[in-house]
Amino acid sequence: MSTVYPEPDAEVVALTRQLARSVQTTVGWIFWDPGAVARYEALGLPGPLGYIAARAAPLGPAGPEAIAAAFGSISPPAIAAACDLVARHTSFAAVRAARDAAVLEGLATHAPAILEPLTDFGPELWEIVEHLPRVGRVLFAAHLSMPRPTDPVLSGWHAVNCLREWRGDTHWALVVAAGLTGTEASVLHNEWLGYEADWLPRSRGSAPSDIATARAGLTERGLADKTGATAAGRALRQQLEDDTDRLTVTPWVQLGVARTLALTEALEPPCELLLARVDLTAGPNYQPASRIRD
Repeated sequence: MSTVYPEPDAEVVALTRQLARSVQTTVGWIFWDPGAVARYEALGLPGPLGYIAARAAPLGPAGPEAIAAAFGSISPPAIAAACDLVARHTSFAAVRAARDAAVLEGLATHAPAILEPLTDFGPELWEIVEHLPRVGRVLFAAHLSMPRPTDPVLSGWHAVNCLREWRGDTHWALVVAAGLTGTEASVLHNEWLGYEADWLPRSRGSAPSDIATARAGLTERGLADKTGATAAGRALRQQLEDDTDRLTVTPWVQLGVARTLALTEALEPPCELLLARVDLTAGPNYQPASRIRD
């Protein structure tokens, strides 16, 4: 039986769903940006470990287990490895600074049209971000506690990043409420996207044994069978997406429909350029939250 949540205005839900792509893309392209990767490697963090350390920086002092709990589906051993390398070679503050430098450089180079809207909307977004509910949203709250950048573009980008983490924390609360593990959620998400078998959990570092355990758990609940996700499994994944949209309308209700539409129109064209960068730097399956499903 599905959980019932208060039904917000349909127009606002649709805008929330649409803008979620731009929010994700405004932030997510940096995960694979060569400029960021080179900076992380110079600090002793090879490959995806730099992304993990940069995103985890606000939670760094809490340790790898807390970070893994907040990230949801990213491999705990990879998170532990990233934390170990930070402790041995650098600091979370240095990793965060490297990421910020790469953000400014990359946006100016690959999507300069996004600089003005980030500057213009930044103060409004911060006013909203500061008043969003924090209970149960640990990664969002950790990001909100960090010093706000003085550069207006970077400040606007960090406000968008906080919105992204707020939505992500909300989504993971729903995943947990549905009784799914991180790997089970990735397996279902992969099927819902129509990706090749187990691509998504593998991309997030899940071992074959973890994926097998997840599939067994999903099968036991009737959410998967030997051919993949069942109709019930796909319906659950769609319900998680719909509930996430309904439960994350608050920022856009506060911003107002007119300003939300203006932000959407301003972000979408440069974000398409940033998504094209992801295609080049990582591949067309990466950043699934930015992809339009068939």
